[in-house]
Parts: sequence; C-alpha cells; structure tokens
Amino acid sequence: MSKRLRSSEVCADCSGPDPSWASVNRGTFICDECCSVHRSLGRHISQVRHLKHTPWPPTLLQMVETLYNNGANSIWEHSLLDPASIMSGRRKANPQDKVHPNKAEFIRAKYQMLAFVHRLPCRDDDSVTAKDLSKQLHSSVRTGNLETCLRLLSLGAQANFFHPEKGNTPLHVASKAGQILQAELLAVYGADPGTQDSSGKTPVDYARQGGHHELAERLVEIQYELTDRLAFYLCGRKPDHKNGQHFIIPQMADSSLDLSELAKAAKKKLQSLSNHLFEELAMDVYDEVDRRETDAVWLATQNHSTLVTETTVVPFLPVNPEYSSTRNQGRQKLARFNAHEFATLVIDILSDAKRRQQGSPLSSSKDNVELILKTISNQHSVESQDNDQPDYDSVASDEDTDLEATASKANRQKSLDSDLSDGPVTVQEFLEVKNALVASEAKIQQLMKIGRSALVTSSSSLPSFPSTLSWSRDESARRASRLEKQNSTPESDYDNTPNDTDPDDTGSSRKGRQRSMVWQGDGSVPDTAEPHTAPSPILPSTEDVIRKTEQITKNIQELLRAAQENKHDSYIPCSERIHVAVTEMAALFPKKPKSDTVRTSLRLLTSSAYRLQSECKKTLPGDPAPPTDIQLVTQQVIQCAYDIAKAAKQLVTITTKENNN
Repeated sequence: MSKRLRSSEVCADCSGPDPSWASVNRGTFICDECCSVHRSLGRHISQVRHLKHTPWPPTLLQMVETLYNNGANSIWEHSLLDPASIMSGRRKANPQDKVHPNKAEFIRAKYQMLAFVHRLPCRDDDSVTAKDLSKQLHSSVRTGNLETCLRLLSLGAQANFFHPEKGNTPLHVASKAGQILQAELLAVYGADPGTQDSSGKTPVDYARQGGHHELAERLVEIQYELTDRLAFYLCGRKPDHKNGQHFIIPQMADSSLDLSELAKAAKKKLQSLSNHLFEELAMDVYDEVDRRETDAVWLATQNHSTLVTETTVVPFLPVNPEYSSTRNQGRQKLARFNAHEFATLVIDILSDAKRRQQGSPLSSSKDNVELILKTISNQHSVESQDNDQPDYDSVASDEDTDLEATASKANRQKSLDSDLSDGPVTVQEFLEVKNALVASEAKIQQLMKIGRSALVTSSSSLPSFPSTLSWSRDESARRASRLEKQNSTPESDYDNTPNDTDPDDTGSSRKGRQRSMVWQGDGSVPDTAEPHTAPSPILPSTEDVIRKTEQITKNIQELLRAAQENKHDSYIPCSERIHVAVTEMAALFPKKPKSDTVRTSLRLLTSSAYRLQSECKKTLPGDPAPPTDIQLVTQQVIQCAYDIAKAAKQLVTITTKENNN
C-alpha cells in the first residue's frame, strides 16, 4: 500500500469517501454506515468518536491521525493483503455493499474475531509469548513509531506490563522520552498514569523532570478521565487540574426533593462497595455516558429520512464477554434510567470517588452492584419494573433516547457546580420553568415521533425506480453535510455550545467551528439585521418562546395529519399557518442575536419554513404531477416539518438555559 493511498481519507472498512468517524483504539477512520456497526460492538471492541462533533483532546486526535496515515488499517487486514486471499474469494467490504449482512459481517470478523490479523507461530506457553511482546512494547515506546506499538498491542502486549528487570512500565518509558502520542496510545489500551515504578515515581513525575510539561498535564487529565467525563456530562465543565482542582461535584437544583429513604439507602450501599466493585460500577456508568453522548451526536449528524429506515441508535450497552452475565445485565439496566435517575447516580459516584481518593474508606460489603442499580432505578419510577427479569427484552427506543437527551439537557441546565457556582436555584424557580418546559417538550417529542413514523411510511411507499430515485444517495450525502452545518449543536446529553473555557479548544478551532455553524442550505434566508446593528445578548422570556413553540407544534401536527391522510390540497394552507407562527416566534428574538447558537437555530427555523412553503406549492392543481412525484414532495414536506420542530426545540432549550444563568 503506497503512502499516497494511505493518506487519502477513505473509510478503513469499505473504502467509502470522506469518513466522518474515528475508531480510536483501532487507529482508523470510518464512514457513517460502518460506524453504525462499530457502535453495536461495544467500546471493548471499538471506541468511536465523531471527527467534528465530539470534543477531542488535540494529542489524542493527532495520535489517531498518525496511525491512520501510517497504515494502521493493514494491522487489522494483514491477511487480506496476501494475493492468496483474493484467489480464495476473501475480500473486504466495498461502499456498494449493504450494511446488513455484508458490511456488518466483515467488520465483526475484522475487529471482533481478529480474523485477518497476523498470527504468531504457536507456542506451548502463551504467557511467555505475551511477556515477550510486552518487553518489545516496553522498548518500542521510546520511539515515535506508533504503528509498531499498535501491532504489538493487537497481538497481546500489555500496556501496563511491569518490566521485572527495568522496574517500570511502558508508560514510564514513553513519558521519560517525551513521546506524548505513545502515551496517548498506551492510555487508550489501559495504561495507568498513576502507577509507580521501583523508585516510587509515576509517569507524570518523569514527564515533569524531563521538561515535557504538555505531556505531564495530559497525563494528569488521563488519570482523571473517568470523573472528568462524568462531570462534563452533567454540567459541561472540567476541573482545573493545573491549579489543583481534580473534582467537580455537580449539584441538581431540585436535590432537596431527593432526600427519600430509597435515595439514602442507595448512597449508603454505594459507599459500602469495595474499591474493586466501585471501580467496576464507575466504569460501567462511564460506558453508558459514552453511549448516550454518542447516540446524541449520531442522531444530530444523520440524515433523518435515511436514519429511520436504515440505521438505529444503540439502545443499551452491548454485551462484553469478559464480564459476568450479572454485570452485563446491570450495565444494560443503566439504559432504563431516565435523565434524573441517571444524573443522581453519576453525582453519587463523583462524590464517592472524591471521598475515596481523599482516604477514609468505609468498610467493605458483599453488596452486589446489581442491588445498587435496582435501588436507584426504583427511586423515581412511576411504573413498577420486574428487576428479576433479563434485561435483554425491555430496552430504550429511539424516542426514549430523544426524551432522555432532552430531559438531561434540561436537568443539566438546572444543575449548578458546587465548587464554581454562586448559589443554587430555588425549588420554586426550578419547578415553574421545568413544568412549562416539560409540557412543551412532550408535545414536540410527540410531533417528532409522528414525523419519523411518517417519514418511514413515506419512504416505504415509494416504488423502486432507479431512474426516479437515482438522486437519493448523493442527495442524502449533500443533505447530511448541510445538516452538520445547520445543527452544529447536537441534541446531546451535554451542553455542546461553544465554551470559551473548554480546555480542549484552541481559539482558532473554536472560531472555525463557529463559522461552520452558518446556514448553508438551499433557500437560505438573508440576515435582515442592519449591517451596523450591534449584536444583542437579550433573549425573550422562556414562557413566550414555549407559547410560540406550541403554536408551531399545533400547526405542524395538522400538516402531518394531512400527509398521513393524503390530503395534498391542505399542504399550502397548513404551510402558510406554520410560516406565520415561525415568523412570530422569530420576531421575539433580536434582529442580530449575540449567541451563535441562537442565530443558527433561528436560521434553520426560518429557512425550513421557507423551504416548506416552496415544497407545498408543488402540489398546486395547475402543475399536475404523477403519484410518484407527489410522494416525493410529501417526503420533503415531512422532512421540512421535522427540521422546524427540531429548531424550535433548540430555541426552547437555549432560551431556558440562558435565562436561568
């Protein structure tokens, strides 16, 4: 494989163009379709991140890019490069293959079964082989050759191997040599920055002694990655490790409502866990946070008309065969937690992690992690759950995930950091806004559920005429690209609005991301603000925005009913009422909002309303069209309605947050 070919950005699994996801632990870039399979495998097989819409520590992204550009994919496809494989009919997937079963079977064989990895000659004692590989890794990390180390790790070398003669680990060696990308790779494979060598020094100590300050700071971040990720999930902030702050403990504004006996019992059981069981629970919750955030990014970046017919979210954590069946069932039970229950568990874990690190551990107990999950799961449930049944039968649907993401976003906007905030929001203030927001969100979610159902019905009713639908794949790609620009604030469980204090953002990258948020779609609406108008930070009240959103929702529901009943002559009057409601809602906001996210959502809202009118006009009697064209128009009408509802929901969420800061 030539260097030029390796450097071209194609999907590592099917060679499709412009991959938008990365598999961090495999050092590859992958396309949307292949990513849908990776996500179903679990993080123990593939750790996926979106290249644009997921926060990246700069050196972690640099590590993946280096591996990708230097042929890391050949590690996972070693035997496929042998001409004999072609002769025997073994080949990798291609872009034209179906996701199921073709691409899915290939990806599982490649990463789960390691069917194409180079095999070492068989030896009687496997432990000797692993030890030899680990010693090679120990000496290789002092160089910048990442792909060699990845190959050794793929064959069974241990990232935490303690060299008996040298008295240290590979991470000690990499840190002493200032090899920050090697440190990133080792950390992805489980290396612990807090491990002491035979002299009692950690990798952080060696990085500081060698003057590798960026590496030392990154190693501290890696050391606290689990608790940092959980805190960021709830409140969008990370601790200031440079100044000695290593924990942030968010505090929900309505925490006074959680002083029930069940809540106290759950916290007591959590505190009584042994350190080993507590670590297992914390790791499982970390994986669940990753699943929820990745699903949110996935939903925000896909073309929804394609998404609902071809791919789905991952409803619960995939089974990890290295874990017991009890632990796997407990992991899957996490998907049942609503946003409030899950936030409660995360906060309790953060609090206890801080307590344990500072000492004074409580007496160990044989309580099973499953008991804690049952207790907290029952804490706020309205419906009784039979927790003795297997967890494989009842899982979250797409709509449940959206509701959780929305509720979690509302909860987080009502959350305050106990170390950084000025004071808590009162219960009364919280409940007033929350009740109005929940009522509005419920209507929007019902609307979006109907919209998705209508999209599926509309898509499935279209005849398979290649000449008629030949635009679909290319148009879907263009649309997905536009959606990325429109919706650069994904519907996720955490606040993705640009944050000037985000330690992973440089000024230039932050500005670049803000520029990409400008609406680029068809039928864009020019900014009506005067060129010399100063940006205004003033936003309308949350109540006014919710009221206008309900008007929009009501009108869109009428349009969707007309679409479902094939009343095409109702499209135009419905679209006009929607346009009026959208105009009234947009008028609530200043002509030139200061917030990029507000401007982006407003442009998506108004431009989608214009596009909706344009599509509906195609049904006029004076312009007869065959049934196929009417069905295509209906699909576009539903897509526009979906975009309007989505933009309205974003504005409700943003306004609620800003007005309560």
